[in-house]
Amino acid sequence: MKLPRVLLADDHRIVAEGLKSLLSRDFELVGVAEDGRALVEAALRLRPDVIVADITMPHLNGIDALHALKKHDPRARVVFLTMHPEVAYARRALEAGALGYVLKHSAPEELVMAVRAALEGKTFVTPALAGELVHALRSGGPASDDPASALTPRQREILQLMAEGRTAKEIADTLSISSRTVEFHKYRMMESLNVKTSADLIRFAIKHGIASA
Repeated sequence: MKLPRVLLADDHRIVAEGLKSLLSRDFELVGVAEDGRALVEAALRLRPDVIVADITMPHLNGIDALHALKKHDPRARVVFLTMHPEVAYARRALEAGALGYVLKHSAPEELVMAVRAALEGKTFVTPALAGELVHALRSGGPASDDPASALTPRQREILQLMAEGRTAKEIADTLSISSRTVEFHKYRMMESLNVKTSADLIRFAIKHGIASA
């Protein structure tokens, strides 16, 4: 019997190896991506049935990678496996189109259940967050407890690269935009978040999971 095809995305090789061991009995593992940009490229090339991805990854975090992927493949199915237990992260993930949100300290069976649910087009959220998340989603309106939701996907992309130490020119070259556009987005972010320096922006990116420390 043909097994469902799964792509893994995690920048920690030990975690990726553990996931391979956990999932290989029930699923065909078609590849491992170690950053968000590699995830998008591999997903479009390999067309897996489900993607299991971390949120905090270099170059492009998992949620913004999902935003980018959905533009090319709206049917992409992503389950996030993450250390972030905050409802704001889970809400942002589901609003981006994720079908699963599982914590890394959850029982391994939860991840398998989440992947199987995604294969059926269903959503699985770790029970530890499900009730609070449903309440947050039903309340409607913006995610007021998640200031990162005020930023556009492009702004978060630029902010993550800034936090990784890239210059405006390097960011412009990576994203195929002008340095002036990078600076424009930078100052719009500073205005939106009411911060005064690039260092403040970088601290914000790390605090809210857009980039890792």
